Amino acid sequence: MKGPDDDPGLEGKVAIISGGGAVGDGIGNGRAAAVLLARAGTRVVVSDLDKKLAERTVEMIKAEGGTAVAEACDATREADCRRLVDAAVDHWGRLDFLDNNVGIGSRGSVVDEKPEEYRRVMQVNVETMFLLSKHAIPAMIKTAKGGAIVNISSISALRPRGLTTYTTSKAAVIGLTRAMAVDHGKDGIRVNCICPGPMYTPMVYARGMSDGARTQRARASVLKVEGTGWDIGYAVRFLMSAHARYITGQVLVVDGGVTLQGPERDSEGH
Repeated sequence: MKGPDDDPGLEGKVAIISGGGAVGDGIGNGRAAAVLLARAGTRVVVSDLDKKLAERTVEMIKAEGGTAVAEACDATREADCRRLVDAAVDHWGRLDFLDNNVGIGSRGSVVDEKPEEYRRVMQVNVETMFLLSKHAIPAMIKTAKGGAIVNISSISALRPRGLTTYTTSKAAVIGLTRAMAVDHGKDGIRVNCICPGPMYTPMVYARGMSDGARTQRARASVLKVEGTGWDIGYAVRFLMSAHARYITGQVLVVDGGVTLQGPERDSEGH
C-alpha cells in the first residue's frame, strides 16, 4: 500500500541553484545538488558568478539526459537576482525550488578582522540569500502555489571555533531560515537549512590539502569518514522533495557526527 508521499514530487519542477559551479570537474555542494535534482527530473537553472563554471555543471547534467541552463549571477546585486528568477520563469513557466548556496570564508577574530571584510562576508553569505529569496518567493507563489528553499549554513554556527565573521554570518543564515519559514508557511513555502561539516569540496581543496589534513578531518567525525559535496546534494534534494512535506524551519546537520566530538579547528564547515 502506497503512502501519500511515495512520489518525491521533483519531476517537472524547476529549481534555481545559486553557486552551482565548481572548479574543473570538482563536485561542490551546489553542483551536486543541481546534478541530483536533474536526475530526479527537475529542470535546473545553475547560476554562478563565473558563468563558465555553471556551464560545466550544465554539461554534466545534459550528459546524463537532464535539463538545465546556465546563468551568470552576482547574487550581491539585486538586479542580478531579479533577472535570475525571471530567467527561470521565462524558460519553463514556473519556479518551485531555490538552493541558496553562495558563500565565502574568513578567519579573523573581531580584533583582527577589517570592517570592510566583515561587511563583505555578511553580504555574500547572508544578503545574497535575502535577495534571491526576496524575488524567488513571489515567483513561487504566483507560478507554483508554493515551493521549497534550502539555505546552506555551517556547523560553525552551532559550535563556534573562531572564524568569527564566517561563524556570525552562518548563524545569521539559521535565523533567516526560521523567520522565512514562519513568514511564508501560509504561502505553501517550506524553508530549511543545512549545516555541512568539513566537506571535501573544491572550495576547500583548491587551497591545497595534504593527505594528513584529510585524515585529520575524517577522524573528527564519529563515522571516521570524510564528507563530500554529494552528501550535501542528497540532503538538498530530500528537503526539496515531497518526502519532506512536513518539515520547515529546521536545521539539518550533515557532518558525520563532527559536532558530537571535541573542538576541531582545521577548516571551514562550508
